[in-house]
Amino acid sequence: MAPDLTLPEYIAARHEWDERYGGLLTRARNWRIVAIITGITCLLAVAGLLWAASRSHVVPFVVMLDHLGRPVAAGLADETNANDDRIKKTTLFMWLEGARTVTADVYQQRKLIDNVYAHIASGTQAQTYVSEYYRDLNPLERAHTESVDVHVNDILATTDRTYEIDWTETIRDNFGAVKTSEHWKAALTFVINRPTDERLIRINPIGLYVVTVNWTKVL
Repeated sequence: MAPDLTLPEYIAARHEWDERYGGLLTRARNWRIVAIITGITCLLAVAGLLWAASRSHVVPFVVMLDHLGRPVAAGLADETNANDDRIKKTTLFMWLEGARTVTADVYQQRKLIDNVYAHIASGTQAQTYVSEYYRDLNPLERAHTESVDVHVNDILATTDRTYEIDWTETIRDNFGAVKTSEHWKAALTFVINRPTDERLIRINPIGLYVVTVNWTKVL
């Protein structure tokens, strides 16, 4: 049986209890409060991230470059498709420029020729026409004595599959002096056959293939 305590002894014992265990209880309660607040904060943060992710909408911005790395068309990806007139004009612009350009850089010239054929439908008039042009005026041989810079002046759609292109060619000698400047026009038709093969997507992403072409010098 515990001995009876006088009031002073009880007060002293209670004070000792408060000093020994009261601080521990207070700290434990504070840590529980901190843990609860931290948990609520984490839940709110996760909920906020999920909400933001569900509402975010990233739209890529596409820039099309020509064979010299110059930007020739740009726009939001979700606003463009294979039937977009801007994309068709840009592709034809690059194709015509590549077909008529002559450069002393052999690697670049071969790359231009490969890109031209990558945009021609096999077994078509355009394939025969361009092949005969390269055979009569081989750009790799012409590059030994001259270069040709092509500047497209205008591209006009006559139908949804036919375009007329107006351009100027500046012919220079190997020292950069201008030999002559010529005005040309071309009429061509094409088809759209969207590629599914990864290799074709890289070289002809919208699947535009020229089927007929005729160009003449404007006197």
